[in-house]
Amino acid sequence: MIDKIKILIVDDSALMRRVLKEIIMSDPSLDVVGTARDGNDAIEKVHELKPDVITMDINMPVMDGLTAMQYILNDYPQIAVLMVSSLTEEGALTTFEALELGAFDYVAKPSGTVSTDIYLVGREIIQKVKLAYKNVNGKSIRDRVERRSSALPQKKVQQQKQLELLTIKEVTKVVVIGISTGGPGTLMEVLPMLPEDLGAAVIIIQHMPPAFTTSFAKRLDGASRISVKEVTTGDVLQNGRGYLGPGGYQLVVRGDSGVLRLTSSPKTVFMPCVNVTMESVLSVYGGKNVVGVLMTGMGDDGADAMVKIRQAGGITIAEDESTAVVFGMPKEAIERGGAEIVVPSYKMAEAIIRAVRRMR
Repeated sequence: MIDKIKILIVDDSALMRRVLKEIIMSDPSLDVVGTARDGNDAIEKVHELKPDVITMDINMPVMDGLTAMQYILNDYPQIAVLMVSSLTEEGALTTFEALELGAFDYVAKPSGTVSTDIYLVGREIIQKVKLAYKNVNGKSIRDRVERRSSALPQKKVQQQKQLELLTIKEVTKVVVIGISTGGPGTLMEVLPMLPEDLGAAVIIIQHMPPAFTTSFAKRLDGASRISVKEVTTGDVLQNGRGYLGPGGYQLVVRGDSGVLRLTSSPKTVFMPCVNVTMESVLSVYGGKNVVGVLMTGMGDDGADAMVKIRQAGGITIAEDESTAVVFGMPKEAIERGGAEIVVPSYKMAEAIIRAVRRMR
């Protein structure tokens, strides 16, 4: 008999605890061993039940989810924590903070703190619970947290950005990063390590709900040497700046002047879609001026575009299986011949810098 993955559900809503339990227990490989109504209760239940994975609400009385998670991971770093958060700016900011402190990933509640339609993301919850268990059993959360916290101190970052504003140049090269499940934490390892004099514009396509991308762009900007913003139609690509595609739209480049456009077509499973953006950049700048990067994520979005970039003379980089939270998108690029370079996430920034310099 195969051992089931043991899950602890933490939420202050009795309704949410019941519905989440029904969703999780619908998969025969999962077992809800207990529930908790707040952070304090969660800490006690963890000591008692020793779960493999915790689904953690953020806004709770007595002790919030973020605080509880830190206590739990300090004592039990082998436990995977999946944040279940509301689609609000405050919820998004706290979620990203949790990811930086060691949470595996997040699932967004469709309609607020108490989402009676949580079933809409039931499949995602089950998938991510399984991925969380698999990931934490193979990798150290503490190592990942240490890598993410290696970004420059905020004061130094701001000083560098002031210098950057004086030296911004018209775009000459474009780096397009495609990433999905596990992306927020992984990007916090990579973007802070890119220098302000990179000599290229950086476009980031992260599969993420529309309500989260504004807050995520601010989070990335605060941690990075380069300035990072959520794209609005009419933005113009510039060297040494980062551009995050907003959720719910396709991000494309129009004309060789580097003007960015947001569009509602083509309709794809993920919007923004990595393939759409990469192919748009390739058509405008040509392969010899493009670096394609594909990192952690389910599915194959971006794999075909990586092949096209490489065939056109561009440089393509995929994340190695050893660090990928989900070895889906990068694996597909590698297997299709679309990855010239394969490196772990902690060497990705260095690989991007070398690729841009090779193109000069």
